[in-house]
Formats: sequence, C-alpha cells, structure tokens
Amino acid sequence: MNSYLSPYKFLKATKFLPQWVLKREKFIQQGQLSAYSSLSNLHGNFEKLQKPPKILITGSLGQLGTGLAAKFREIYGPSNVVMSDIIQAPDHLLNKGPYLFADVLDFKNLQEIIVNHRVDWLIHFSALLSAIGENNVPLAMRINIEGLHNIMELAKQYKLRLFVPSTIGAFGPDSPLNLTPDVCIQRPKTIYGVSKVHAELLGEYYNHKFGLDFRCLRFPGVISADTAPGGGTTDYAVDIFLKALKFGKFKCYLKPDTRLPMIYIDDCLRALVEYMHVPQDWLQRRTYNITAMSFTPAELVQAIRKYIPDLEVTYEPDSRQKIAENWPQVFDDTNARKDWNWSHRLDIDGLVREMLVKILETQSSPYVDRNTLMAQSNA
Repeated sequence: MNSYLSPYKFLKATKFLPQWVLKREKFIQQGQLSAYSSLSNLHGNFEKLQKPPKILITGSLGQLGTGLAAKFREIYGPSNVVMSDIIQAPDHLLNKGPYLFADVLDFKNLQEIIVNHRVDWLIHFSALLSAIGENNVPLAMRINIEGLHNIMELAKQYKLRLFVPSTIGAFGPDSPLNLTPDVCIQRPKTIYGVSKVHAELLGEYYNHKFGLDFRCLRFPGVISADTAPGGGTTDYAVDIFLKALKFGKFKCYLKPDTRLPMIYIDDCLRALVEYMHVPQDWLQRRTYNITAMSFTPAELVQAIRKYIPDLEVTYEPDSRQKIAENWPQVFDDTNARKDWNWSHRLDIDGLVREMLVKILETQSSPYVDRNTLMAQSNA
C-alpha cells in the first residue's frame, strides 16, 4: 500500500518545496505576513488535501513526461500518476506505475480513462514538435489542434486542472526577439507555433468563459541527458554532448551565432511542479514565460571545451536555421518570478557539467574521464 505524505511535508523534506512556500515562511519569521494576506492560507491549502490528486499525463514518453511522472510519483505515490502514450512503454517504466494507451484523437478513449481513473489533474504533452510538424502539417494539425480540443472539452466537463505546455516557437519574426515578454505580437511561422498560440488563447478563453483551471508555461529549449534528441530546433544543445563524448566532433545545423533561450530539465520540471501547486488567486495570467539562460552554439562549444579541449565543430545550417531565426533570443520571465517566485538554478557552466556527468554515468568516453570531470567540477 502506498503511504501518502502531504505535499508540504514531502516537498520540504526533499528540498523540492516551491519557492513561494519558502517566501511565506520568510514573511512569517519577519512578522510581515499581514502585508501579504493572500499568502495566509497557503499552508492550509497543502494540509487540507485529504488525498492526493490523480494525475494523467498524455504523451508521457517524450522529453518531459517521464521525468515529470517520476517527480509527481515521489510526491503523491506511484498509483496516483497515470502515464499514457500511443507507443509501447519500456519495461522499466511499467514497473514504476500505471501506464495506458491513450490516443488524444479518440475522445471516448480519453473520457473512459478520466472517468475510470478519477483524474483530477491532466498534463497534456502530446504534440508534434517544430521541425517534425513542418514535414507533416496535416498530422500536426490533427494532433496539436484536434487533440487539444478533446483535452480541453474533457477538462471542462470533469473540472480538471489542466496544464498545456507552450514554447518559444509560439513567437515569430514580428515579436520582440530580445527580452520577449509574456504578452506581445506572436505570429509564429510554424504549424507547431500556430497550434501553441491556439492552445494559449483557447485555454484563456475556457478559463474566462467556463472557469477552467487552465495553466500554461512557455518553455525555452529544454536540455536533458535522459532522452534522445527528437528533431526539434533546439535539440542541437543535447546532441552536441552525445557526439562530443562519443566521437570528439559535432556537426551543428544552426549557425554559430544563433542565440536561443534554454533551460536544464531539472529546472524545467521543478517549474512545472511548482506552478501546478500555486493557488489560483496568485496567478495574474494563465500563460507565463520561464527561462534560465540564453546562448549560441559557439558559446556552448566554448563551455564544453573547458572539459573536452579538442572538440571539433563544423556548422552546416539546415531548414531549422530559418525556424530559429524567427524565435526569441532572450525570454523575459519577470512575471513568473514576481507572481510565484520562479527561479532557475543552473547557468550554462552548471548545465555543461551536469550534462557531461549525467551522460558519463551510463557510457565511457575516450575524450574525458568522469573522475577527472568530477575533480574539475569540484575545483
């Protein structure tokens, strides 16, 4: 039987406690809580949970879903987090908690899952990404738009808390590309971006019209050692580590000066978990930018060469270069930092160390030794 530890106690014990809870404790200690009346019930919000929410994650075998499921299962227990996708899950995931086949284009199938598993929170990751969607626009429209409509209607019908991720790809060449704010002209140039703007606006409308608890974060490029690059425009920043350790060389499909915002997977997942626990009356908007750093391929290469000095890099831009040129160079996430105290932990140097150490846990490299790397990191 799974024992249920309240989110507040678990998150505090594991140092995963959202920053806005720590903010409240600071106000209490300083005797300032009366000036922040909206915070006064926060601890109660955690402790009043008599049972953990049941969470369904669609598209859970992608870059974010597996890690997020692990985080939520730590907090709420394995049986309360249902992973789903349209492909077969690896054995090691099947042993960690429920996994179901779920096609977001099949309304009845989704409805049965939500009813049978008494779902409370729905995390909707199913989508075709930027470069892949451009190669199959009709399929991208079906999955990213029709699938979203099914999810949105079911979330409204069953009063679910719904999270749908958005992206830097939701912006376009008419957007301010340096310090891109939460609200501005978007006009994306990919079907992926168009579908994400559609999701943002439809979610805000459903919140306004029907009271749906819709939540959305615009993620920058997400960098992780746990999943293979999937063809996205920012995936060079994952692939370069794999190729550098295995071959000592890398061919980049973006120009060396192409600047894009990025975030390490652990910061990304922590932001999502924190955001899902923020009380509704804290939220001044339904869609927030979040980011951690911005860099170019050349800057990333320079940071990696601190550990692999002889890394050879060539640049052969492909169709993804044009996509990247229409995306923000630097994200402005001031509102997320102000409204619910979001903050990142890793910069580019921390990211490089973390990625190299993580990959070297499962494979050796003739170009860098893990023990040497650890010694350099601790120096």
